[in-house]
Amino acid sequence: AYLQERGTKRGASTGAACVFVVRRDQDIYMETLRKLFNESHGIFVGLQRCEEERAARARNAQLVQVSKNYRSVIRACMEDMHQAASKSVLSGQRFSAFFFQVSILSAMELIWNLCEILFVEAAPAGPLLLRLLDWVQLHICDVDNMVREVLSSENPSKHKLFWNLGNTQTLTEMELKWQHWHEECQRYLQDGTFASNSHMESICKILLGDENAILEKKELMTTWYHFLVTRLLYSHPTVKPMELRFYAQSSMDMFLGEESSPEPLDTILMAAFEFELHQVIKECSVALSNWWFVAHLTDLLDHCKLLQSHNLYFGSNMREFLLLEYASGLFSHHSLWQLGVDYFDHCPEYGRVYLELHIERIPLNTEQKALKVLRICEQRQMHEQVRSICKIMAMKALRNNRLGSALSWSIRAKDAAFATLISDRFLKDYCERGCFSDLDLIDNLGPSMLLSDRLTFLGKYREFHRLYGEKRFSEAARLLLMLMTAHIAPCSFWMTLLTDALPLLEQKEVIFSAEQTYELMRCLEDLTAGKLDRQKFQDDDVETMKVEMLRLALARNLARVIVKEGTLEGS
Repeated sequence: AYLQERGTKRGASTGAACVFVVRRDQDIYMETLRKLFNESHGIFVGLQRCEEERAARARNAQLVQVSKNYRSVIRACMEDMHQAASKSVLSGQRFSAFFFQVSILSAMELIWNLCEILFVEAAPAGPLLLRLLDWVQLHICDVDNMVREVLSSENPSKHKLFWNLGNTQTLTEMELKWQHWHEECQRYLQDGTFASNSHMESICKILLGDENAILEKKELMTTWYHFLVTRLLYSHPTVKPMELRFYAQSSMDMFLGEESSPEPLDTILMAAFEFELHQVIKECSVALSNWWFVAHLTDLLDHCKLLQSHNLYFGSNMREFLLLEYASGLFSHHSLWQLGVDYFDHCPEYGRVYLELHIERIPLNTEQKALKVLRICEQRQMHEQVRSICKIMAMKALRNNRLGSALSWSIRAKDAAFATLISDRFLKDYCERGCFSDLDLIDNLGPSMLLSDRLTFLGKYREFHRLYGEKRFSEAARLLLMLMTAHIAPCSFWMTLLTDALPLLEQKEVIFSAEQTYELMRCLEDLTAGKLDRQKFQDDDVETMKVEMLRLALARNLARVIVKEGTLEGS
């Protein structure tokens, strides 16, 4: 129904001024199709990883199985939709959407199954008709239903549908008896043996392949391709693949008549019977509502080595062109985008470029999602995208005053300037609160602290506090002095460092040596004598008081250390 509607709209718009609304692939957002996208992704990835060196015969059997797996996913989706519909009452609008989607899936499986028989399996003469019989039986269920109805009745031979059904048998049985049947039926018909029974005479004509007799039962066949298979069964059971086009075209003309024009589905099936692969894919691209079908079918046919002569129609590689379109649609969905990554991975010419462009457009709503995207980029060595994602997340964390997360992201991005900025925020936060936040992160910076001087200072300053807390005062004193004399600490933080030295200067045990004390005095004088920020100390009483306390503590420590060192020398 959907394919017929599409065909009517396309025909009606010819020559008219139209405005076309371009939208994303809407099927991507349908919950009922989630299984189709998710499960077919696994089949696709498995197909790409198959061993190239496998024998041609084994590879062909594998490709047929892959094709059947794709079809089983389509059928599973249809069954799920039927079950969902049976459990709930659908409104008119929802029922229309349900019927619309089921018709799409049904048409997709019908076309795929025929392509599997003709192209993937490439059934030869003889088995070909058997496959087509299975194809018709699978997709046209009326005959099976009628058989069950007749056989379940008390007197099957008296049932009103009995003569419409006749008998069923396999192609092998039919081939063995074909010549005998044909001769017998022809003799009986010519002798008028069944002239008194119109049903038997009709069956006899059908067995002889009389096209008019078969067409009289047109209402039992419903479609021209059902008529085609029926006609071949009784007139040419060993039809060769390349002969199908002639029987298919004449069967469609006879069945539809001159007053009816073929619908898009008819055109697609006819192109398949004519072995026009490019036309099948082109018509499906126009008629079907999403890129799933053409992308996966084309990929399968490409693995069958059937598309080499068709690539020029799409400018480069037809398989890759369709996979890129399908994967681009997946990337518009909030969760299915992860499936699209693998499709881009298996597009050797443009897949990497498309992936880079689409990755940059993914909204990084949460850290969990950002980490998923980051892993994907890191696995593929997409360094520019890795830096971009880390910078974005670092800025978000900084805006929310989550300094630890911001620092972590900036380190991951290897962004020295941003790491310096966040380190300054950490130090400012410490000055205001008197303690560090995110201690675990700072304690485990490791080699990352070498990313910037300010980050190095942050890590070392935290190490000083740790040593002090563990009462390892001598080590803490050496580290504190090194931070100032090696100019690792920012000048604006010197007063804080000198203030941190006060408790060490006033310990009972002398911590700083005379040389170290002189170094501290020189740092204090540099800080107050105009080399750094002279005006600040003249205008700030608190800072002035700190300076006086430090001078006193340093003088007392120097006196103590001179006495101590002099005593040691004397002894």
